[in-house]
Amino acid sequence: QQVYHYDALESVGFGIFQWKISLLTGLSWIGDAMEMMILSILGPQLHCEWSLPGYQVALITSVVFIGMGFSSPVWGNVSDKYGRKIGLTICMCWTLYYGLLSAFSPLYGWLLGLRGLVGFGIGGAPQSVTLYSEFLPVKARGICITLIGAFWSLGAVFEVLLALWVMPTLGWRWLLGLSAAPVAVFVCFCYWLPESPRFDVQSGHKEKAIATLARIAEDNGKTLPQGTLVDYKQNDRGHIKDLFTPQYWRTTLLLWFIWFANAFSYYGIVLLTTELFQAGDLCGVTQGAKSEPQCRSECKYLTSDDYKDLLWTTLAEFPGLLVILLAVDYLGRKKSMAICFFMFSLFVLPLFACIGRVTLTIFIFISRAFISGGYQVVFIYTPEVFPTEIRALAMGTSSAVARIGALITPFVAQVMLRTSVPFTLSVYCSCSLLAGIASLILPIETCGRGLQESSVIQETGGQTATSRQPNGTTPSMVQ
Repeated sequence: QQVYHYDALESVGFGIFQWKISLLTGLSWIGDAMEMMILSILGPQLHCEWSLPGYQVALITSVVFIGMGFSSPVWGNVSDKYGRKIGLTICMCWTLYYGLLSAFSPLYGWLLGLRGLVGFGIGGAPQSVTLYSEFLPVKARGICITLIGAFWSLGAVFEVLLALWVMPTLGWRWLLGLSAAPVAVFVCFCYWLPESPRFDVQSGHKEKAIATLARIAEDNGKTLPQGTLVDYKQNDRGHIKDLFTPQYWRTTLLLWFIWFANAFSYYGIVLLTTELFQAGDLCGVTQGAKSEPQCRSECKYLTSDDYKDLLWTTLAEFPGLLVILLAVDYLGRKKSMAICFFMFSLFVLPLFACIGRVTLTIFIFISRAFISGGYQVVFIYTPEVFPTEIRALAMGTSSAVARIGALITPFVAQVMLRTSVPFTLSVYCSCSLLAGIASLILPIETCGRGLQESSVIQETGGQTATSRQPNGTTPSMVQ
């Protein structure tokens, strides 16, 4: 009897093994979130300490996203050609090294360069989702990838709490160094991380795939199905042109815009939070815009109240996850994404009015809940809609496009805001509305659909859709 590896993964189900890999990949996600969240704290601090003008403050954030934009396709290509484990481990080691070095930056130029290199490493973090998704049975995938998003939220909360503790006494250098701790823990334990059996099968490493499947079955207290494992080797993998075949080009372009809008809106609301809290209310921002040319050196350090309010808005990511957890398997991936974008736009609208700090915090809280939830859905959808041969590359290129949005958003949230509050908010609302429409017109709904193995060999609900071998593969059988 022939047994496909994805049928074996379905038979061993979800258990202790998946919980362990959740924790390990979650550590990389926590580290990624902390390195991102630090940007909204570092900017105001260095603006005061080093007397930096607004554009240089924005550049500290943007240079990280420039590094991520360049590296994301690179890490995706490495992960498709050499393995998900190799790609993720190297990028995390890179992030740890340059993250620690950046804490010793003597000058602005050094900080800019080293944070850019940190961004180059963080660009590979989405490959943890690629790896994780390939160990999950169909029924558990939506919920589990949403729950791993909770690690991102935890990382964001930890960063704010760490800043509240470290910044008043030790300063930003200690904050940069201590923020690398989760990545350091991941690097220490990454030797345990297994390679994806889906990748091993397509790479012709049949013994490794069988050993990994046996390990999963043992941890979960299950037995592998009887029979011979069908193995095939696919040499032609990881080409960007494969994202633009007639089957995928529309999905690719729509997803790229959705990723762009997600990052642009998410990091925009994160950066807007500290900007608006420092001003007190939107009327204060508008008035500040008039006085800034006369007082370029004027600055405001973040206070304990600012950190506490930042913490409250960061906690909004947990309700966002809960909303997605309930919606993603019932409404489907496309509708869940669209709802998140539309609701984000709806709750940004009240910010056009002159509102007080408490009301401001509430509306930012709700807006961030929905946009962070939408970000999690796109992380579920992208690995589901593309086949194994280009899955990591699809995640990498999509992440790179997202970084373009994240690269632009500091100049909108931190620079344009000083010129026109209504125009700034209109940009975020419009972008989010268009992304909601793009989500609805995606050609494929992946809810309840198994991960594709290749363009011609795919699984549906854990069942083999076809027994044909893909082009460029060498079939063989193994006990």
